[in-house]
Amino acid sequence: MSSTRITGRRRGASRALSARFVGLFFLWTSGIHVGIVAADPAFYRHFADGSLLPGLTAVWDSVFMAHAAASGLVVAAGEALLAALLLGPPQWHRVGWAGTIAFHLALMCFGWGFWLWSVPALAVLVRGAVADRASMDGPGSSQPVTQVGHIR
Repeated sequence: MSSTRITGRRRGASRALSARFVGLFFLWTSGIHVGIVAADPAFYRHFADGSLLPGLTAVWDSVFMAHAAASGLVVAAGEALLAALLLGPPQWHRVGWAGTIAFHLALMCFGWGFWLWSVPALAVLVRGAVADRASMDGPGSSQPVTQVGHIR
């Protein structure tokens, strides 16, 4: 077997492992939100206290905390959806990666403490998304586009 084939298989396996790991992680965190809602939705009360955006704490209190149980379940459902996208067929991965990256970027709005988690997480997520895309596109897919709809 050629070195190129082995490298391609490793890359594909790495991509699948990365998407699977992140998908399972988001499924697990979805379950954590269900547990928080079941135990005490008031746990979310101080989540936005260190917000970096003016007014986010007030919006959090008036929107999210007004219906904390339902809001927590919406977060859980969103994380479960992202998990399903990453655990599902490869053609869904791109949306799953975009969602997990957007989730972490939004999380950073809630305070500097979230940057300690989000910056390293974003490094892993972006690397996983790039590797996943490269393995799906395959070799030779980075050919220049000369006209709309035509690849040279």
